[in-house]
Amino acid sequence: MYEIFEQLLQKYGVTPYKVSKETGVSQSSLSDWKLGKITPKTSTLKKIADYFGVTVDYLMTGETSSGKKETTLTRRDERDIEKILDQTREQLLSQEGLMFDGQPATPEAIDSILSAMQVGMELAKKKNKEKYTPKKYKKD
Repeated sequence: MYEIFEQLLQKYGVTPYKVSKETGVSQSSLSDWKLGKITPKTSTLKKIADYFGVTVDYLMTGETSSGKKETTLTRRDERDIEKILDQTREQLLSQEGLMFDGQPATPEAIDSILSAMQVGMELAKKKNKEKYTPKKYKKD
C-alpha cells in the first residue's frame, strides 16, 4: 500500500510532510505506515485518497474497483496544467497585499494554493476525458 502512496507523491510532486500538513494525518502515522508498523485506519486512508483524488480501493490496491480503465493524463495535458500554474504563480507573487488565511501570503502558502489547483485541474481533465470520450473508458 505505501508504494502506491509513494507513486502518488511522485506523480503530484509533493512530500509526505506536505500531505501530513494538508490532511491532518500525523507524520508519525505516515512514518509508521512506511515502516510497516501499522495499517492506517480507514478514516486516514480516506483523507489521503481524497487529497490525491483517488479512491481508498485504489490507494490500497492500485486498481480501480469499477472495472473501468484508469483515466490518465497525456504529457500534453500535464504541460497545459503546468503552464497555467506557472502563469498563476507569477500573478500571485506579483500582487501586493495578497493575504492567505488572514496573513500576508508566503511563498509556501502560494505553493499550497497551487498544489490544490493542480489536483483540481487534473481531476477536471480526467472527468472531461471520461465524459467526452466515454467509449475509451468503459468496462472491457
